[in-house]
Amino acid sequence: MNYEQMSNNKLRLTGTVTESPVYSHEVCGEEFYETKLSVTRLSGQEDVIPVTVSERLLSRQEIVPGARISVVGQFRSYNKAEGERSRLLLTAFAREILPADEEVNPNMIEIIGYICKNPVYRTTPFKREICDVLLAVNRAYNKSDYIPCIMWGRNARFIKDMPVGEKLWVSGRVQSRVYTKCLSEDVSEERVAYEVSVSKILVGSRIEEELTAMNTEQNYSQLF
Repeated sequence: MNYEQMSNNKLRLTGTVTESPVYSHEVCGEEFYETKLSVTRLSGQEDVIPVTVSERLLSRQEIVPGARISVVGQFRSYNKAEGERSRLLLTAFAREILPADEEVNPNMIEIIGYICKNPVYRTTPFKREICDVLLAVNRAYNKSDYIPCIMWGRNARFIKDMPVGEKLWVSGRVQSRVYTKCLSEDVSEERVAYEVSVSKILVGSRIEEELTAMNTEQNYSQLF
């Protein structure tokens, strides 16, 4: 994977392992496992985020329920077949597993992608402005990750009329959210959605210039 494909999707989480790793799949002879990490917000609320980790990393760092760890990697998506339809699933793909660093922000993500659906803008009954955006983030081997993002207030107003294909840089945190899915008129089930809660946005051709001005690479080099 080249530098651009590494730098357009960067994630760091610090939290508590909630379950033992379970075998997921194999790629080129390497086994991958899934676990979950509970990450605490400043409000005290917990985001429980799925993590994919290779057998190679498992052999270096003990990952057991209750362990405190830091995960450095990328936020990725894949489609899972459910009958005749497919469902977009998201996971934190671990490139490094480290002892927990309690001195840094426990939930940080930075991605560069392209709007691939028209933004959906709405207001809550309490007049809070929200905009949902789906970003396509390039990955190696001509693949892309499709990352749902949610924006608030002035960011929501700023992004709501952006066209499909617009290039965005966003930073924020990964959050989990419980919702009810109606499967039929009489049947529903509780599900968990994962998305990026966006705090900062840059747009289009000015991204590289503004990132340089913000010293983003310098600031993040110590964290990722």
